[in-house]
Amino acid sequence: MRDSTTSNGDNKRGADWYRTLVEEVNDLATVADTDGTITYVSPAVTRVLGYDPDELIGHEGYEFVHPDDRERNAEAVEAVLSNPSEPETVEVRFKHADGSWRWIEATMRNRLDDGLIDGILLSSRDITERKEYENDIRELAEEYEALLGNVEDAIFLVNVEQSDGDVRFEFERLSPSYERQTGITTEEVQGRTPRNVFGDEQGADLEANYHRCVSAGEPISYQEELRVNEEARFWQTKLAPVVTGDEITRLIGVTRNVTDRVERERQLRQQNDRLDEFASVISHDLRSPLNVAQGRAALLAEQAESKHLDPLLRSLDRIEAIVEDTLTLARQGNTISETEPISLTDLIGKCWATVDTSDATIDIVDEMTFQGDPDRLRHVFENLFRNAVEHGESDVTVRVGRHGEQGVYVEDDGPGIPADKREEVFEPGHSSASGGTGFGLTIVKRIVEAHGWELSVTDGTDGGARFEITDIESAG
Repeated sequence: MRDSTTSNGDNKRGADWYRTLVEEVNDLATVADTDGTITYVSPAVTRVLGYDPDELIGHEGYEFVHPDDRERNAEAVEAVLSNPSEPETVEVRFKHADGSWRWIEATMRNRLDDGLIDGILLSSRDITERKEYENDIRELAEEYEALLGNVEDAIFLVNVEQSDGDVRFEFERLSPSYERQTGITTEEVQGRTPRNVFGDEQGADLEANYHRCVSAGEPISYQEELRVNEEARFWQTKLAPVVTGDEITRLIGVTRNVTDRVERERQLRQQNDRLDEFASVISHDLRSPLNVAQGRAALLAEQAESKHLDPLLRSLDRIEAIVEDTLTLARQGNTISETEPISLTDLIGKCWATVDTSDATIDIVDEMTFQGDPDRLRHVFENLFRNAVEHGESDVTVRVGRHGEQGVYVEDDGPGIPADKREEVFEPGHSSASGGTGFGLTIVKRIVEAHGWELSVTDGTDGGARFEITDIESAG
């Protein structure tokens, strides 16, 4: 049997060893009684929370816990008291000595039966940085979910698995917009390769672009054909790699259904091809015999007198005017691809000088600079000026100026255009002027729309006609 001196010595050494341990480890050790009063706190509290141990001993720990976390803290204490064999871990905010709040993760153990501790032992650590990181991740995840759920463009996520030079792509997730536009769901594609989902041919095309993005190591953009259905066939896609460490682990794709645009472009190309063919026929097959007829009529007028010659010459000249306007109409409707800065004053001056304006006057109210095709726009303003002079008095005044922030107007003080006739004036062949070809305003509308602008007609300031061109791109 050991004597009491030996037993007391062992207890003292054990207590010294335990005290040394809790004083040296990084975690904060605290002992509290069943009422929550702190009876011991290790020196680590100074490093973790800025207090001297004596500032906390004798105080209830609840005093330093954030009000919103006290109930959770009390429930953990109650649980560890009710079931002494099971520890409880709780995360609470604890007031730092500087007044700020620090997140603490505390593991509680019931040591009331331990004569050395005689209380609830808490092992705590500062997890503020971890909580801030988790909060950032949570906010990022919420933003990510909001983006996936609300963006109109279709988004898809692809996992990238690289092994021994081989790369495998598997769909991970589709946005709700992607699912709506294609009828394909995340559940149907998750964990499957593009070939599994779309077949060997289309899947191979998709994977080729995915390989290209991985090889480039940066975002790429491309148009692809993915025959989901008749309404969703052509897509404009931007693909971006996600790098984890030094390896690409995921691709994020944002794609837009451009089937309607592609079909329109195809139709436009076909239409332009037909117009070019038509213009070629007009230019070569009609102009040559017309020139012969005009030359012979002029010679006949020199050699003989006839009341039929003047009407004949006027008719031939009218045919020539129709041919010229038809060629212009056929060639000017193409979409504008190249533009340059244009001064409104310079353009108007050049156009006014080429039109037979008689006693008409021009009033340029504003100066502005905008982007456009100057050669085609000369047809616009020349036709508008010619229209004003032909339909107005000989001394008509034409006014040109800025309309709003992105527009130009051309108006006159002539008779104007009745409201019920304003749409008709842009139709091919419509003309109320004697000798007019009826193509002038049609040409104007085609060229304006080829620029991506809008054209409308309304009443002028002085009762005449006012043509307004809007959505013009400023030259800066």
